[in-house]
Amino acid sequence: MTTDDSNTNGIAPTMPARSNTNVSAPTAATSAVLKPSDPVPKHAIPVEGLDFNNYRNHNITVADLADNFAAMGFQATSVGQAVGIINRMRTWRDPETNDKTTIFLGYTSNLISSGLRETLRWLVEHNHVSAIVTTAGGVEEDFIKCLAPTYLGSFSDKGATLRKQGMNRIGNLLVPNSNYCAFEDWVMPILDQMLEEQEAAKRSRKEDEEEFTWTPSKVIARLGKEINDERSVYYWAYKNNIPVFCPALTDGSLGDMLYFHTFKSSPLRLRIDIVEDIRRINTLAVRAKRTGMIVLGGGIVKHHISNANLMRNGAESAVFVNTGNEFDGSDAGARPDEAVSWGKIKAEGEMVKVFAEATVVFPIIVAGTFARVDGGGSGGSGDEAGGGA
Repeated sequence: MTTDDSNTNGIAPTMPARSNTNVSAPTAATSAVLKPSDPVPKHAIPVEGLDFNNYRNHNITVADLADNFAAMGFQATSVGQAVGIINRMRTWRDPETNDKTTIFLGYTSNLISSGLRETLRWLVEHNHVSAIVTTAGGVEEDFIKCLAPTYLGSFSDKGATLRKQGMNRIGNLLVPNSNYCAFEDWVMPILDQMLEEQEAAKRSRKEDEEEFTWTPSKVIARLGKEINDERSVYYWAYKNNIPVFCPALTDGSLGDMLYFHTFKSSPLRLRIDIVEDIRRINTLAVRAKRTGMIVLGGGIVKHHISNANLMRNGAESAVFVNTGNEFDGSDAGARPDEAVSWGKIKAEGEMVKVFAEATVVFPIIVAGTFARVDGGGSGGSGDEAGGGA
């Protein structure tokens, strides 16, 4: 058996005695890691999520879900803030006149193509909003879906294959091109009739009478009347006298139909006046006691509503829902505070941007606001707490 060379006598080595002096951690490290905090503000909200133990004896509702979002953090908190802002928006009353908040609702065309259309239609059906701004696609797709359905597809469906099949892709939705053919068959006779009415008004006009003109909002109201289908957003807008503004009415299939109609009606043409509509939407904002903006998506719908509210030095409240980022300087990606700098939202106003895809979060927001049936809001129709000028 070999032994350690350092212990040839077989005696165990002695350990050096420990010093009684405590060795401290480096001061720089402790001061960095253990930096003391300032006192927490009295109104600070602790982070807290949804505890399903509280719902073990009954099903959780979407309104319950929305109520639990506010303190969760990240975009859940933004959703919770949106719910709070909209609830105050819709329940506000002027103490002298009892006027309600004038609520501007904006959305892009893809949301009408999606199943969110039914949520948007419900809001309009029950008078929860005062005015709408959308795109040409946001108008025509509503009518087209009354004529023929849109189908679920896949984001990965090949464009070249779909083109051969006469199928148009919107994200993971598919619209048969025959739907647009059906739209042409439906809308062309209406355009003929509108042209006849325009020309008849010219012939019968007296010198002291204002000239009759079609505007995008008048065109949409007329089409809403003609579709006569309760599934349609614009049928209910027509029924409830809610104006629908579309400053880019020609930028879609409806523009294609208007283009084709010029050849059919030549040398006569429909005249559609956008100036009358800009006066109408701006006047709606200027005369409102209080305004709120709910905008899903970006582009022209977001800016058109915001710019109308500039005419009154800003809206009192705003909820934006989109996935845009501000690093490229786009209006779509801008946070609400940028609109404050332009006078489109009041500096003291309530505002939030939810960075999320609208088909996921907006039904939750509606469930927590306009569709509430408990003490937090109105009943199913919600006429008492809805929007209105």
